[in-house]
Amino acid sequence: MRAIISSIAENARRYLDDRRPREWVGETLHELGPHNALRGLLCRWSEENEHPLVLLLDEVDSLVGDTLISLLRQIRAGYPDRPQAFPQTVLLCGVRDVRDYRIHDGDNQIITGGSAFNIKSESLRLENFSHEDIATLYAQHTEATGQVFEAGVVDYVFEQTSGQPWLVNALGYEACFRVKAARDRSRPIDLTDMLNARERLIERQDTHLDQLGDKLKEARVHRVIGRVLADTIAGDATIQEDDLQYVEDLGLIRTRPQLAVANPIYREVIPRTLTWTTQVLIPQETVWYVREDGRLDLPKLLDAFQQFFRENGDSWANRFDYKEAGPQLLMQAFLQRIVNSGGRVDREYGLGRRRTDLLVQWPLDADRGFHGPVQRAVIELKLLHKSLEATIAEGLAQTADYMDRVGTEEGYLIVFDRTPEVPWETKILARQVRYGEHRIRVWGM
Repeated sequence: MRAIISSIAENARRYLDDRRPREWVGETLHELGPHNALRGLLCRWSEENEHPLVLLLDEVDSLVGDTLISLLRQIRAGYPDRPQAFPQTVLLCGVRDVRDYRIHDGDNQIITGGSAFNIKSESLRLENFSHEDIATLYAQHTEATGQVFEAGVVDYVFEQTSGQPWLVNALGYEACFRVKAARDRSRPIDLTDMLNARERLIERQDTHLDQLGDKLKEARVHRVIGRVLADTIAGDATIQEDDLQYVEDLGLIRTRPQLAVANPIYREVIPRTLTWTTQVLIPQETVWYVREDGRLDLPKLLDAFQQFFRENGDSWANRFDYKEAGPQLLMQAFLQRIVNSGGRVDREYGLGRRRTDLLVQWPLDADRGFHGPVQRAVIELKLLHKSLEATIAEGLAQTADYMDRVGTEEGYLIVFDRTPEVPWETKILARQVRYGEHRIRVWGM
């Protein structure tokens, strides 16, 4: 509590040129002790000001235990004394709503509710940027530096971030400042610059994205994201409203038009984060699957995964914290292990889609990279939820549709049968099917 009080006093000196709170800190702590000093300091400061005070406390939800309880109780106790003897308004800023604070007592029991939490007048959420907001923000860079963004860049940033403020700024900074060539302000920022910036941002896992990984370990987040990854929509399956609201407040999901991960960058980061340890342990090498013409031999890769899954599927899939999505995550870890050497995997998934769409992109010219010719292949992952033939029929239609959308003639369908009593000899299959104008290879496992 001393640190909080001292920080308030120091900021009053620095930004308001008011030295009085700094002079009162020691006396207040001595007279009132740590559990009443904050209220005492704010009371005295309010009484000696002509105008009401407005106090903003940032990252309050990073506090834990007794410190957080004491802070909330002192704010609650000062509420009746506003504005003459307590700040008129106190804003608690963080990624969680007050109702979602979880405080552990000395017996490690979670404390929620009670008068300490009865301090909220209203919850305000910083909304995502609109397309117009992003265009305005990037135009400010152009105005300040003269560097322009080519057509399509703002559209791409909005599509990839859904307007999430940190991601919008991080992509712009990555594209305009991190790469030496981009710091030449006479050179426009094009779509390729943004594509590369997105990939570097995901690979580097800056603080914001790294914290996303920590949130995935929380039980309440797990209960929601696990369902989205596994696409479990059983008739009796429900998600608790509090859990859903909490994960939405964190900005990890959207609930309209259907429940899904909030934006394509998060959609990419989540499975990569969950599979990273497994990915580096899988005993596979990229060179095994690159043909003489430079293309990835995806049928050979999927044959190898089918054998790997048969031998190791249960034990490896159960290593994931998100066991309900074990087969899909293991496939993505296996694939990412191979493609990481120069290619890219884009993902689409969401509750109710009954599938996970993977788009493999593999540059065929090492020197030109994604500026040159690129192999594109669709891999569709489905869990068996009807009969085998009905699931395959549905999967073929979905695979063909995705192939048409991304403009590729190479498509593959994988069906996972998680029924424990079905023997492997029955689950394993490999066939090629003609669906309309497409030839699609199908694996069962």
